[in-house]
Amino acid sequence: MADFDAFLSFFVTCLVSTVLIWAFFKPACPKSHIPPTPFKLPIIGNLHLLSPLPHQAFHKLSSRYGPIFRVLLGSKPCIVVCSPEIAKEFLKTHEHVYLDRAQNSTADYLAYGSKDLVFTPYGPYWKFLKKIVMSKLLNGKTLDMLSSVRHQEINGFINLISKNAKVGEAMDLGKELMKLTNNVISIMLMGERCIETEDKGSDDLMKLVADMVHAAGNFNLSDYIWLFKSLDLQGLGKKAKKLRARFDIMIERIIKEHEEVRKHGGETKDLLHILLDIEQDESMEIKLSRENIKAFILDIFLAGTDTTASTIEWGLSELINHPNIIKKAIEEIHRTIGENRLLQESDIPNLPYLQAIVKETLRLHPAGPVIARESTEDSMVAGYHIPARTHIFINVWALGRDPNHWENPHEFRPERFQEKEKELDVRGQHFQMLPFGSGRRMCPGISLAQFMVHATLGAMIQCFDWKAGKDGNMPSVDMEEGFGLTLVRANHLVCLPVARLDPIPISM
Repeated sequence: MADFDAFLSFFVTCLVSTVLIWAFFKPACPKSHIPPTPFKLPIIGNLHLLSPLPHQAFHKLSSRYGPIFRVLLGSKPCIVVCSPEIAKEFLKTHEHVYLDRAQNSTADYLAYGSKDLVFTPYGPYWKFLKKIVMSKLLNGKTLDMLSSVRHQEINGFINLISKNAKVGEAMDLGKELMKLTNNVISIMLMGERCIETEDKGSDDLMKLVADMVHAAGNFNLSDYIWLFKSLDLQGLGKKAKKLRARFDIMIERIIKEHEEVRKHGGETKDLLHILLDIEQDESMEIKLSRENIKAFILDIFLAGTDTTASTIEWGLSELINHPNIIKKAIEEIHRTIGENRLLQESDIPNLPYLQAIVKETLRLHPAGPVIARESTEDSMVAGYHIPARTHIFINVWALGRDPNHWENPHEFRPERFQEKEKELDVRGQHFQMLPFGSGRRMCPGISLAQFMVHATLGAMIQCFDWKAGKDGNMPSVDMEEGFGLTLVRANHLVCLPVARLDPIPISM
């Protein structure tokens, strides 16, 4: 027995010594250093932890697992970031590793196999498209050239509101703002409004765009669960084929009409005309194909319609719930512009409080609540090993609510942008606020969106008082968020407009 006790004591001593020596001398293994991970289930991983509003679910998980954590969505490893400091590491310090968008098979198909600017992988082709966009399509000169389109459509929108106000009829502003932004984008792109034209064999472009946005925003199980990779369980693949076929027929007709006008020496004043010029330019280093043109047109519609409409809708919702703020905004507009003309884009620089309202709206209600990227190589970020082909979700919605950067982060208070945060902008340099992304892959349509949001929201509060509900008797507006590719309201904003100024002679 004594021999056994001695042997056991010797064995334990050797075992402990071996473990200590191994722990002390073992080589560093960064691959074992991964972010904290919630408990996962077989096959589905952490999918059970996600709600229909992933940005809210991620924010809730971050309170338990920290500002960076790892989730397994099906069989796909993903990193979630809810901290401005860590977001900066991904989007700036190590940007070269995270320039590709996270793959979405539905969006990829809708964009003609990622032949667009938004979803195509970073590389020579993407750089070529970005150069075209920034130098010819969405630059200051082109936006100025098309300013009359925006001015005319906003005037028409204000006139529509005036008609409703005169008869005391409430408006579904979610629907009407979508019509406005779709019409502006459609005229700027193709020279015609986004309406049904059955005589030309066309479709309702506005509804089609809405359906495509919804399809692209759906979570596709086949992208994340390897067992379902070859299956179309949700029918999204079938739906995407039908939607793109409809879009293709419509856009092909419009392109052919433009080409016919060009053959006879005519020239249309829109972005499609510029794209057709580029397609025929033999000096271009990369040839622009027909599918490239269609994919880019789709990009502009998907990125520039419901995002702008929802931002205006959120902004007015907040203003209705904060009468003291809307009163201050109206006083600024009347003091700066007067009551004899409608607010114009050129007035925006002289309206700092209106600018602060828009910034505060974008902070609390960013149109794109999550930035999705994919790593192209292994890297170390925030002290963690991030393998190649990992999806990265930057929770923009959470960044704008970080209590370490924002005082009373859930409070709508535009004055914060007139105080210590007044230097903060929305162009990707301040990582506690990234409504348009950051770096090389940030949204190229910032200027257009800013023009539309400021001018439309400003004109709406310049000319009208807004009362919530169909009968105008609701005490406040609900702020519940809805599901979608962009951050939309769960319920459209329905309001009764009451005219304060007569906008019809102003806008004529």
